[in-house]
Amino acid sequence: MRKSGAEVWEFRFRNHAEPGNPMRQITLSTTQYPTETKARVALQEKLLHINGPDAYLSKQEPTFGLVIDRFIKDERVQDILAQKPGETTITGGISYATAAGYRSYLIRHIKPRWNTVPLHELQPIEIKDWLQRLPLAPKTQGHVRGLMHLLFERAMLWGMIDVDRNIIELVHLRGGSRRLRRPLVLTPEQYQDLTWRLEEPHRTMVTVAMCTGLRASEILALRWEDINFESGVLLVQRGVVNGRIGQVKTEASADDIPLAQEFSKILLDWKSKTPQRNAGLVFQSPVTGGCYYAGIIQQDYLRPVGEKMGLRGLGWHTFRHTYRSLLDETGAPIGVQQKLMRHANVSTTMNIYGSAALAAKKAANSKVVQMVLPSAAQKKEAV
Repeated sequence: MRKSGAEVWEFRFRNHAEPGNPMRQITLSTTQYPTETKARVALQEKLLHINGPDAYLSKQEPTFGLVIDRFIKDERVQDILAQKPGETTITGGISYATAAGYRSYLIRHIKPRWNTVPLHELQPIEIKDWLQRLPLAPKTQGHVRGLMHLLFERAMLWGMIDVDRNIIELVHLRGGSRRLRRPLVLTPEQYQDLTWRLEEPHRTMVTVAMCTGLRASEILALRWEDINFESGVLLVQRGVVNGRIGQVKTEASADDIPLAQEFSKILLDWKSKTPQRNAGLVFQSPVTGGCYYAGIIQQDYLRPVGEKMGLRGLGWHTFRHTYRSLLDETGAPIGVQQKLMRHANVSTTMNIYGSAALAAKKAANSKVVQMVLPSAAQKKEAV
């Protein structure tokens, strides 16, 4: 409290690095830090800079909230999320989607429970019980656990705790990678029925998804210069989330995708109908001039049409699951499937097959396209 002026938080200490050990003071605004808890967290970070981690840790252990706040700052989470739709300007860090996920887990779940708890007081059994009580799907609980593990790793890196075994390694969740329901997989006939019910550009978008296995973020970020019709190859090198264009999900995701002849014809037909025929986005929103939003398309178009067809839970990832299932039916080697799906993690079986040659990828991909797209004879019969 002050006799006059605005209220502030004051912390007095002696600086033993200066001759005479003079008294110094840190003043924090109550406007910026309205509660004592927030003021103490901010104070801990300032003291770490003044005394160094070792000197401070000998007196008082920092809270988990300090780790969270520094993690958000170091990863530039707020800066990344503040970027406007369009090409991303922050490169070399986490993606927009990852930043959004981190903030959601931190603000909604981790901070409310663990923000004020000193690091040395966190116990694996308490963290496990808390995770299991979260009203989240098992897979999402696993994501929160993974973030907690990362935060403890950073705490060790920054010298806030001793470098030792990460206590989250002791926390095991059953079904952490299990889905609550089996993914929806379409038959070729269901896909063809679906495309007849969709209007453009959604019809062509879905065709791209079914014939390549691309993620929605990758489809909506495609540019015409990424497609080489002469070579029959499509280069995947970017993705878009909520209008922010950035890097693809993983290093393995950036790869060439073969274009079957039948599929190339569909893309060329769509190209003839678009104003940006040589460059620019393959699917450019007439409203914003930028990328479409995958969530809006799924909610307003794919789901309603799926419900009419009796396909509950139809979404963008349905087509990727279907593509993977159809690759199985073609008898494609697992190594070829891994390359076409562009998965980052390769199992032992996949390693045995090694890198898939472009010819092998084209053969497997072509079989899927032929299963999905009706033949010329079938089109004539339909007419």
